Amino acid sequence: MTGWQWDIDGWIVLAGILSAVSCALLGNYLVLRRMSLMGDAISHAVLPGLAIAFLISHSRSSVPMFVGAVSAGLLTAVLSQTVHRYGKVEHGAAMGVVFSVLFALGLILIRQAADHVDLDPGCVLYGNINQIPLDAIGSALPPPILNLGIVLLVNVAFIALFYKEMKISTFDPQLATTVGIPADLMHYALMVLVSVTTVANFESVGSILVIAMLIVPGVTAHLLTDRLGAMIAVSIIVAVFSAVVGHVFAAFGPAWIGLPGSTHTSAMMAVVAGGLLLIAVLLAPRHGVISRAWHRLILSLNIIRDDVLSLLLRWQEVRPEGGRPIRQAEVLAAIGDSPLTRWSLRTLVRSGYVMLDRTGRGDDADGMKLTASGLSRATGLIRSHRLWEAYIDKHFKLPTSHLHLSAERVEHYITSEMRDEMSADLTSPQHDPHGRAIPPEQGEG
Repeated sequence: MTGWQWDIDGWIVLAGILSAVSCALLGNYLVLRRMSLMGDAISHAVLPGLAIAFLISHSRSSVPMFVGAVSAGLLTAVLSQTVHRYGKVEHGAAMGVVFSVLFALGLILIRQAADHVDLDPGCVLYGNINQIPLDAIGSALPPPILNLGIVLLVNVAFIALFYKEMKISTFDPQLATTVGIPADLMHYALMVLVSVTTVANFESVGSILVIAMLIVPGVTAHLLTDRLGAMIAVSIIVAVFSAVVGHVFAAFGPAWIGLPGSTHTSAMMAVVAGGLLLIAVLLAPRHGVISRAWHRLILSLNIIRDDVLSLLLRWQEVRPEGGRPIRQAEVLAAIGDSPLTRWSLRTLVRSGYVMLDRTGRGDDADGMKLTASGLSRATGLIRSHRLWEAYIDKHFKLPTSHLHLSAERVEHYITSEMRDEMSADLTSPQHDPHGRAIPPEQGEG
């Protein structure tokens, strides 16, 4: 292609957007219900429906094929739910068993009808999305665009009308039934829409894009947000972006890298959606791989900093007034010498919690002391540690030797309000179960 042509590329992109958004809307609920495989199952299980419809009607017209495919999709949903509920089989396993059996049956029936019908594997995989502009010749609106638009409007109307019911039945079916919402009816209504959407999109965009858009936008959105409304909005954005950018890459991408021709639009749309999912997997604020690694690093840094501050205060407790400060080498030996520990020591100095004592000589020249802010923070940590030991000792009667490890883990998360509540519960204890003094809150004395 020499350049963008609205009368060709515009129709293709519009078809991709309508298909992607209609699938993504329902895909959010499939993802939340842990039924992501259902779209794949239905897209495979429509084969026996198509074959039976042809064998009965001896026609490849749209109506009997659509009815047969939708019926097969509904049968897949019903059988999967039946196997899951009464066979006590996990949802994914139930869908896998049902769609593989129906798919095999479809292959047998298709083989039976192979002498009478032309099968194009490429059309099944990629659809006829690139041929849609030809349908616009002599027509104001290509029939595939009309069909995809109707499916999208039906899905939007269903979600808008039953948003509350679908939300409750998705997250807690038992609660939905208790408050009078028919959870099973909502489930099968969703399955009907998934079947109709899958079949309606099948011919236009192929199975690859249908399966991808039923799953990928919802998963991507779920990585970015935990709120259903925001999840639906993000999935729509992902679907639209994938459709537009996917067609651009398919039509013009090969030429950008010196290759002739173009590639399949439906497949490239699915590839772009997968790329967005990969970015979300890596960079999502809460659930991304890199983000979680960063949060773990910051948490480890903060814990090491707290351990250093606690160590410096304990050193002051056991050393007489005016005794030498603890040396950096001793801190590293006690906490563990690592790049992260050394980095923590530097950040404590830079942030004003610890100061270096250069008054000594030799090995004492790198002594470390708490500043006023460091003393306040360290006091809170030691107080949290020892109050927690006293609290656990009072309420759970654990052996004294078991108290320290629990307190060492919890002390980093105990707030001043929690310390006040524990102190009140323990009637302001002065010592922990080991006999060590519990320091007062800063400013108490």
